[in-house]
Amino acid sequence: MPSAQLPRAVFAMDPVHLPLLFPAPLLDRLRRTADIDPALVVQDFADPAAASALARAEVLITGWGCPHLDAGALAAAPGLRTVLHAAGSVRSLVGEALWSHGVTVSSAVTGNAVPVAEYTLAMILLAGKDAFTHRESFRRTHSYPTPAETAPIGNLGRRIGVIGASRVGRRLLELLRPYDFEVLLHDPYVDAAEAAELGAQLFSLEDLLRHSDIVSLHAPDIPETRHMLDRARLALVRDGGVLINTSRGALVDHAALTDELVSGRLHAVLDVTDPEPLPADSPLYRLPNVFLTPHIAGSLGNELERLGSIVVEELERLAAGLPPAHQVRHADLARVA
Repeated sequence: MPSAQLPRAVFAMDPVHLPLLFPAPLLDRLRRTADIDPALVVQDFADPAAASALARAEVLITGWGCPHLDAGALAAAPGLRTVLHAAGSVRSLVGEALWSHGVTVSSAVTGNAVPVAEYTLAMILLAGKDAFTHRESFRRTHSYPTPAETAPIGNLGRRIGVIGASRVGRRLLELLRPYDFEVLLHDPYVDAAEAAELGAQLFSLEDLLRHSDIVSLHAPDIPETRHMLDRARLALVRDGGVLINTSRGALVDHAALTDELVSGRLHAVLDVTDPEPLPADSPLYRLPNVFLTPHIAGSLGNELERLGSIVVEELERLAAGLPPAHQVRHADLARVA
């Protein structure tokens, strides 16, 4: 295809991510498909040095660190017709002006769901073996647990409660299928038949919390879900139950959760918190029943290449006149993470 016919594209993200998202072979494919300057990575739509490229841009390839796509972005890129997001959710990225302007938005969120679901599965399996508590005990005592201490652990028949049939939630449900778990699901947009197809039983949120051994959060971060696990709902989780959060910290009332964890009644695996990171004096850093990680469940390191590959494939579809395979619609954001 002649160069003049290639869609004109511009990178908009923190440039530190570019080499991992688009290693040389992917970057070569991208440059064969779009008119793009890899040396120009926009971090400010008002930047005079980027004005000429933005004025001609038909496609923005965005990622973490991209400026908010609002009316200012449209003014800088008046010919913009497609946003290809080489990261996860576009909920906080795309402003109302862009949606109302009819710009097509595609996201690599399905690719980012893969490592989050894998991380969550690993934490479920370890939590079922009570690995975190026994690690702490072993470090302290240098002795093996007694049969009485290990009697309550194990993954056979463990009841796993999944809150949210989002992209991550659905990927996790797939990964849970080979195991001898009983899987419970809560999602207001899913009926019992669809839940069964996903390998789960549909429950109300309250009943899921009452009946699950391990609860994993995968709901979207929207006003309706803020503190969806409040003090009253956390109290429904059985003694010794485990909460895993790889979604967003705001879904949980952290003051209430901290009280439950300090008391020792519950255990938690938290890759996200509210605020993020927690204050240095938070007791959650020190509690033996809390496994705290610094927001690492999503794509990191070589996993970023998966996101870049999705974007390049979407760009190739665009150049061939095909619709995007990973389009995000405004209405979708109320129900998926």
